[in-house]
Amino acid sequence: MAKILCIETSTEVCSVAVTENGHVCTYLEDLGGQSHSTLLTVFIDKLATNGHEISSFDAVAISEGPGSYTGLRIGTSVAKGLCFGAGIKLISISPLAAMASHVANHAEKYGLDLIQTDLLVPMIDARRMEVYTSVFDKELNTITPVEALVIDESSFESLADNSRLILFGNGANKCKPVLISSSFVYIDDIYTSAQHMAILAQQLYNKSIFADVAYFEPFYLKEFIATVPKNKVL
Repeated sequence: MAKILCIETSTEVCSVAVTENGHVCTYLEDLGGQSHSTLLTVFIDKLATNGHEISSFDAVAISEGPGSYTGLRIGTSVAKGLCFGAGIKLISISPLAAMASHVANHAEKYGLDLIQTDLLVPMIDARRMEVYTSVFDKELNTITPVEALVIDESSFESLADNSRLILFGNGANKCKPVLISSSFVYIDDIYTSAQHMAILAQQLYNKSIFADVAYFEPFYLKEFIATVPKNKVL
């Protein structure tokens, strides 16, 4: 049985969870989009105060991306620092796969009776009508790889002919006015969270699938584009 610290910073959500044997023991989370660098330090200190010092963990699991460039960079930096300092393993997990795992393992909670042809479509909001997404079957096999997809009426057209597509995550809302056929089912209030990483983190630990602490980099998917604020006119 492994004790794993899960860290999720790929979106505006900053979240940490203590997991053992794939179950969440405790978690701390902020949905407000505040400074992830400050919050992570506060959260990890709180865990240590409550008996979860970093030395008590077997591994740290980090959300690998895609998502916010800044959030991913901060989360990765903290996770690698903890692993280096404590001499423990690093596990990387897709936030899309983590959300899909959550839905697949808690389908009844969301009123779903999943059948073999159902497809899970987690989404992370990107720019304008774009989302980061990947498609999974109910066993969490990857049907389509991670991509940055601009949503229009033809999105997922070939899949929707033979399957029910279940859309969720903070990018799904922008699809609602566009993808309106009965093939699309929406689940609200699902977001990236360290809690959702528990099962996948344990599975990867059991298989000894670890990231290289020295060389691991987040999966940004798209290059970071810096914007320069316009000069204000007084």
